[in-house]
Amino acid sequence: MRALVQRVSDARVFSEGVLVGEIGPGLCVLVGVTHLDGPVEAAKLASKIHGLRILDDDDGVMNRSIADTAGEVLVVSQFTLYGDTRKGRRPSWTEAARPEHAEPLVEELCDQLRSMGVVVATGRFGTDMVVDLRNEGPATLMLEV
Repeated sequence: MRALVQRVSDARVFSEGVLVGEIGPGLCVLVGVTHLDGPVEAAKLASKIHGLRILDDDDGVMNRSIADTAGEVLVVSQFTLYGDTRKGRRPSWTEAARPEHAEPLVEELCDQLRSMGVVVATGRFGTDMVVDLRNEGPATLMLEV
């Protein structure tokens, strides 16, 4: 699994023009799933996101995590994180998991974060979405498990 994690002051996601998820300060997490991923990878990624120290402490140093701050997380499925652009100009999507494999794992990731006490908002799987966010810093990291 891969996650593009962005520190945000706020974020929201719309599906078909309807607001389906919104958070205040925290993390916007775009999540991609590949064929070999399973519940173990979802749990590992949730733990990494929960403990990732990219939120500012009182001195303005990236030293706090969602676990420390009670920040919120917006999770949006993003199969394009597994786009392969090494050949030509058109990405190949062969490394991205099919929806029937990926959707339960994105849900598992969200359930794991919720079980850690995190407020989680989500997009709507398999739809065209618009993500609106204010990236703080900017701070953006790629996680992979």
